[in-house]
Amino acid sequence: MIKVELADRLKELPAYLFVRLDEMKNQALANGVDVIDLGIGDPDQPTPLHIRRALKRAVDHPDNLRYPSSYGMKRFREAAATWMELRFQVAVPPPDVVALIGSKEGLAHFPLAFLNPGDITLVPSPAYPVYRIATRFAGGEVFTLPLLPEKRFLPDLESVPKTVLRRAKLLFLNYPNNPTGATADLDFFERVVAFARKYDLIVAHDAAYSEIAFDGYEPPSILQIPGARECAIEFHSLSKTFNMTGFRIGFAAGRPELVAALGKIKSNLDSGQFQAVQWAAVEALENGGKDIRTIRARYQARRDILLQGLDHLRLEYQKPRGSFYVWVKTPGGMRSEEFVGRLLAEAGIMCAPGTGYGPEGEGFFRMALVVSEARMREAVKRMGKFSIHPTGPPAAASQKPAEPAAAR
Repeated sequence: MIKVELADRLKELPAYLFVRLDEMKNQALANGVDVIDLGIGDPDQPTPLHIRRALKRAVDHPDNLRYPSSYGMKRFREAAATWMELRFQVAVPPPDVVALIGSKEGLAHFPLAFLNPGDITLVPSPAYPVYRIATRFAGGEVFTLPLLPEKRFLPDLESVPKTVLRRAKLLFLNYPNNPTGATADLDFFERVVAFARKYDLIVAHDAAYSEIAFDGYEPPSILQIPGARECAIEFHSLSKTFNMTGFRIGFAAGRPELVAALGKIKSNLDSGQFQAVQWAAVEALENGGKDIRTIRARYQARRDILLQGLDHLRLEYQKPRGSFYVWVKTPGGMRSEEFVGRLLAEAGIMCAPGTGYGPEGEGFFRMALVVSEARMREAVKRMGKFSIHPTGPPAAASQKPAEPAAAR
């Protein structure tokens, strides 16, 4: 047998968060536990019927069974560009759109196009783990931008040292935010664009949750800001928007050179997304407005049930206006993984520990709104029976942080 040794980049990686969550859940299921899974952000409802029918029709067309374009078929890119214009009033020419095999794929490949060894990426924490991992795979270094409750989970860009900015090439952002549920307004994106232009930074905005929003809120696009087309690329996903996680389809749009560079990486590393899936995505983008409204209403109802329960249990949380996550503070200063492990073992509720999203996630856990209203009520009921507060509940009726005025 030859000696097999992993590459250093792989040795440095911890077990991927969602793999660990699956292992924890499967062990509990094997032990006969009725698990309410609020851990992984995978919609529980099926993809809308008209989208599935479009996929079935496309599968039977011989032209869709051949190699697709790495950049995406022309019709899909046109549909994505039209959707951007209707949704955000942003004019993006179809050539400035590239199809993705899910937005995760695009986010993971993007640093390969621009980072050289020693270059720095500004990465929020807590955050989706792919930003940090992709930077390391590209040979770059990570500078962490803490997302703190007192800053409404927005990064303090002005605190980044000038010595770091001289080597920084890339800034990752994600609003509505996973895992905190925080949102950003156009004023924030204006500051980001000015900051990026001042320091020659590329901004990669992960807008996977742009269509999951509550209380009448409409998340903006960074591309709405004048000057953003000089520095930004935005990643969109159909996964959560249309319950299409298994389809693996998304797109990126923005500055032409950024899109073209990502397309060049993809043309060398993959052969594009199956065209039948792209036709299903065209159907979603062109005729899925009603689906979005239905999906939003469903998640808001679940969110409200959960928040009422958390208030009753006197747990601190960030009230989300976007995404389908609730970011909750662990009681009594308990460590994230300890609390999540106890919640699963003693109440049969699966949540994600905050540390899975970076060190700044310690002391928090994430709950996904991916079960029915009845199961959400059951989860709240179980948490009420579970010994949540090790030393007794706090005296205040509710400990959630004050919301910004715009959210009230």
